[in-house]
Amino acid sequence: MTELRVYLPIYDLQPQFAAYLSTPMRARGYPPFEGEHSLIIEVAPALSIHRICDLALKAAPEMEPGILFTERQFGLMELHSASKQDLGAAGQAVLDGIGANAEDQLAPVTLFHDIVEDISDQHAIILNRSRDASMLLPGTSLLVYEMMPALFACVAANEAERAAPNVIINDVQMMGASGRIFMSGTTENLKVAREAIGKTLDEVKGRKN
Repeated sequence: MTELRVYLPIYDLQPQFAAYLSTPMRARGYPPFEGEHSLIIEVAPALSIHRICDLALKAAPEMEPGILFTERQFGLMELHSASKQDLGAAGQAVLDGIGANAEDQLAPVTLFHDIVEDISDQHAIILNRSRDASMLLPGTSLLVYEMMPALFACVAANEAERAAPNVIINDVQMMGASGRIFMSGTTENLKVAREAIGKTLDEVKGRKN
């Protein structure tokens, strides 16, 4: 039996987050673009993601797969399109195919968040060695936010950028046991981003994690 862990439509991809998803480390398939809409799904067992992908793409052949990945326990995929109608058709086909509702997913849980002000140059250097997105500059403030399941970092980062477009996305860790967001900018803008992340996660309907 397939367990739906994450069912995550993300509308109107923001410029930085779309660029992050388009990097070779993320977009193993077709890269998404700013303004497109993304559907991200995680299931268990891991290999059941291939049935999920088959259901989605047969229902909406114009959807483009960006990520198809199996971890040790979970499988995940990302599909995107300029059409919300295609996204809805693909998502509904998946839900019908596994006999689930969107609300059967796990509700996100916030594990930690903090804003570190006036990052030192040594701190910035060591964080930049492992980032996947833009540079972290010394002297800026740093927002760190951790949640689970990990994939909710995607919608959180996109909505934080929408609410505070002047923040810089330094990294979004979307795979693994938990998701992590690293954003930098002024403390005031990061507070707006943090509030947007909390609101976005609170609005997700799902079963207790």
